Amino acid sequence: MRIITGTLKGRKFDVPKDVHVRPTSDRAKEGLFNVIEARKYIRATKVLDLFGGSGNLSFESISRGASHVTIVETSNEACKHIEKTARKFGIENQINVINMPVERFINGNGNFYDFIFADPPYDWPEIPEMIERLLTGNWLNPEGWLIVEHDVRHLFHEHPHCVFTKPYGRTIVSIFLKELSSSESEEDTNGVDNKDEEV
Repeated sequence: MRIITGTLKGRKFDVPKDVHVRPTSDRAKEGLFNVIEARKYIRATKVLDLFGGSGNLSFESISRGASHVTIVETSNEACKHIEKTARKFGIENQINVINMPVERFINGNGNFYDFIFADPPYDWPEIPEMIERLLTGNWLNPEGWLIVEHDVRHLFHEHPHCVFTKPYGRTIVSIFLKELSSSESEEDTNGVDNKDEEV
C-alpha cells in the first residue's frame, strides 16, 4: 500500500500479516479523496475510521492534513500493526487506536467528528443500522460526512441523507450528510445519476 499525496506522499506500508483485511484500493481511495478535496477540506479536521484494518484511510487523511484520527478495529494484531506504522511515519501522536468491535464502540457515548470512514465486511448485516446510529447519534458534526464502503448487497442511493454513491470496481462508496441544505435536498430529487456525479 502507498500514500497517494500530502506530507507522506509515496510512503509505503504493509497490510498486517495473518489478519483478514480488505484495504481500500488505490483507485477507490484516490476517487474518494478527490471528492473530498473538491467539495470539503480535510485539513485540520478530526476523523473517525471504523473497521480500520491496515490504517490505509487514516494514514492518507493525516498525510492530507487531518489533525487527528481515531481508529476502531477489532483485531488486536491489526491494531498493533497500525501503531507500528504510525511510529514509522512519525505520526503516532495524531492517531488513537481503539481495539474494540465497532458495534460496541458506536453504542457508547459519541464524540463529534468531521469525517467518519466505515469500511465494514461487505456481508456484515448491521451496515444499515450502523449508518442510522452514526447519523442520529452524537457522532458527526452538523456539516460532517459519513463515508461508507460497501458492495451491491447494500444500496443506499434512495437513502434521504445519501448525497453521493459511486462504484469503484466491486467497491461502492456512498457519502451521507447529517444535515442537508435546501439545495442538496433539491438535488436529491433528481435521482441516482446526479448522486453519481457530485456531493
